[in-house]
Amino acid sequence: MNVPNKITIGRMALTPLFFVSFFLPIWISPSLSSLSAILMLSLWALIEFSDLADGYIARKYKLVTDLGKVLDPFSDTLARLTYFVCLISVSVMPVWVFIIIMYREFSIVFLRMLMMKTGKVVAANNWGKAKAVLYAISGIAGILYVSVSRLLENQQWKEIIDPIILILFIITGFASIISFITYLIAMYKSKALSGLTR
Repeated sequence: MNVPNKITIGRMALTPLFFVSFFLPIWISPSLSSLSAILMLSLWALIEFSDLADGYIARKYKLVTDLGKVLDPFSDTLARLTYFVCLISVSVMPVWVFIIIMYREFSIVFLRMLMMKTGKVVAANNWGKAKAVLYAISGIAGILYVSVSRLLENQQWKEIIDPIILILFIITGFASIISFITYLIAMYKSKALSGLTR
């Protein structure tokens, strides 16, 4: 196994640690709120940095592999969904937005598995890239929101930030829907599944 894939697997191992750190004040004691916030931000930074690092190394040193092509997006999805599960548990992210995103991601994984059988690939479109950016922005916005609320006693700032966070998640949900629809259209036009036996 090459270095980029090892980094990707390391990122997958960090994701459940993020989950545990998020729930420390809830599961054990509210006195761990500050520690939880620091751990969450640190683990988030490591997860996101490793995502950039494995892709950069793989491309620069021509270490792109079939395993990496599957492992990297799976690891990204695992991390994003973990962030979002944490955020809906404390009512920061609307549940309906999470359901849309979860259905979209599992559907894409299923379609990619089907296309692997045919040996065809549908390239990512601009809506797919926009969706990925919005996942990242809404994820860190939510994590920062929870972290700051755990670090500060004064909670008055939430009155201003709450509607902004809500709007951001709603936009992310709609971008997820649109990116999925455009992906389906591109897949249909490419006839990527036309040779699949039924």
